[in-house]
Amino acid sequence: MYDIFKMLHVLGVVVLLGNVTITAFWKVLADMSRNPVVIAHAQRGVAVADWLFTLVGILLILGGGIGAARVAEMPLLGADWLIAGEALFGLSGLIWLLVLVPLQIRQGRMASSFAGGGDIPERYFRDSRAWLIWGVIATVPLVAALYIMIAKP
Repeated sequence: MYDIFKMLHVLGVVVLLGNVTITAFWKVLADMSRNPVVIAHAQRGVAVADWLFTLVGILLILGGGIGAARVAEMPLLGADWLIAGEALFGLSGLIWLLVLVPLQIRQGRMASSFAGGGDIPERYFRDSRAWLIWGVIATVPLVAALYIMIAKP
């Protein structure tokens, strides 16, 4: 049973990190096109992918990790490396909830207004740059948590 939970945990990491990196890549390419129809379509895709894959990744990470810890009779706050990994995961989640989600919602609303080919407000591109910067910032603790969970320093 432990191996199943561990596999779900690792699968969650793959889904989450894969989604955040590829979503940013495609969004940047769409924004670079300066085509309002392409950007609006990509923005809708970003929102769907974020809620679908990010949320599924988080649930797999949490469910698999907690399940593996319980099966192994390991306290969830027992080892320093585990606490550090959980804290980094939580930090990334806070950035996602407090900064990235509001930016993404605002961009989605703006994209709806120019989806038919209208002018793209400069505010959209400012928010898009902020979303990318904060997205990278939120990804750093995830990668650090991945290292800590593997290396267990």
